[in-house]
Amino acid sequence: MSDARTPAAEAVESHVRAFFEGHRVEVVVCDLGPDRREAVPELRVLVVGPGPRSDSWAYVTAGCWASTVNAGHGLEFVMTSQVRDQRFIDLMAMITYYHCAGHQLDLEHSMPIGEPWVPGSTCDHLLISLPYLHGPDLEHCPLPGGHVRILWTLPVTAAEIEFRRRQGHEALERLFDEAEIVPTDPFRASVV
Repeated sequence: MSDARTPAAEAVESHVRAFFEGHRVEVVVCDLGPDRREAVPELRVLVVGPGPRSDSWAYVTAGCWASTVNAGHGLEFVMTSQVRDQRFIDLMAMITYYHCAGHQLDLEHSMPIGEPWVPGSTCDHLLISLPYLHGPDLEHCPLPGGHVRILWTLPVTAAEIEFRRRQGHEALERLFDEAEIVPTDPFRASVV
């Protein structure tokens, strides 16, 4: 195990707590099970309750960076939701495992969830994007000798992913802006 793993996860947690000052932050340790534990041995999901900065819930990974760090730089992920639900903690663990087990997600990438984001939702993919709801102050987390970039995992529809493949990421983001989507609404209509 890398000596950097625990300090990096603690630095991410400290960064998230400072960013969300005034919010309740719960640390959930995620054990991915014996066959997957090795990929992200110290995975935590920071569950941030509503507060002065945001009226939504935020789920932020801590532990992903240390499993995929390259030249001191790596990623963690954030998802936002209207409610606190174990489902979102599980999704964050799934995203982290997918990333750390060799798929190397990055900005403008996507991944299928394999089922609706929540029952009844048409959003069944995740789009990796800039954390627009929180801005660059959450996105950039310095570490001693490195840097963590926290990217947003935005639930989207299969049609939106297909549009992005044909027209590009920026074109899809323009449609989101034009439609004024509520990104935490699991039942929002597809923009395409």
